[in-house]
Amino acid sequence: MKIKFYAPLWGNTLPFDTFCQNVKNAGYDGVEMALPFETKEKSEIVQTLKGNNLELIGQYWQSHEKNLDEHAKNYEKYLRNLISGEPVFINCQTGKDYFSFEQNKRLFDLAAQISKETGVKIIHETHRGKSLFAANITQIYLSKIPDLRICLDISHWCNVHESLLDDQPEAIDLAIAHTDHIHSRVGHQEGPQVNDPRASEWKEALDAHLTWWDKVVETHKKNRTNLTITTEFGPANYMPTIPFTQMPVANQWEINVYMMDLLKQRYEQ
Repeated sequence: MKIKFYAPLWGNTLPFDTFCQNVKNAGYDGVEMALPFETKEKSEIVQTLKGNNLELIGQYWQSHEKNLDEHAKNYEKYLRNLISGEPVFINCQTGKDYFSFEQNKRLFDLAAQISKETGVKIIHETHRGKSLFAANITQIYLSKIPDLRICLDISHWCNVHESLLDDQPEAIDLAIAHTDHIHSRVGHQEGPQVNDPRASEWKEALDAHLTWWDKVVETHKKNRTNLTITTEFGPANYMPTIPFTQMPVANQWEINVYMMDLLKQRYEQ
């Protein structure tokens, strides 16, 4: 069983090649990101990743359209564009929290069809505002669609349920059993991201997340399957900021590297 770590492009302001060099030097295996539609720009990104010996996790988050037909059309367009970049897999923020089960299932079924056709694995992220926005709702989807595989970003659920989820062990255990990828951001009862996981006041929240991630790792060890983790602490304004100046209260890059190093040491193979 092997664990690979990925950096988010989200929040980067450096030239892409410089960013990739920093990612490689920090000890990451790849980058999780969306891809542009413009062929030359996309090709340059893919070649830069390959030149730095970095893998690509394709990221889809553009779930905007309220009309389901239009939504599904754009969903497929984005997925096929990501597939053209030869990702190791695609992580999707699929659907909408206000879509019905049947509407979101149409999107899951479409992703499964595209995955079968192309051979590229497509998983679905637990994310506020999207189909898998809450622990209890995700439990329903996973029970009715047993082949569904997910990216567990459990920080969102802490925010949605205003808790560290102590009262939903069955939903959490089911989600863990379906997890192929982790976003290792630490959330809390009033937000999807603590200001700095190194701060002692967030020990309870960090320990809760580590316990969940430990269970994911144990599941993959037992099944002899590989696991991927993206350290996905975000920039301002996801990162809390100082009033009036809008300066972030901590350094996003440093926190993400800290999280990678923490988890590498914890799950030392």
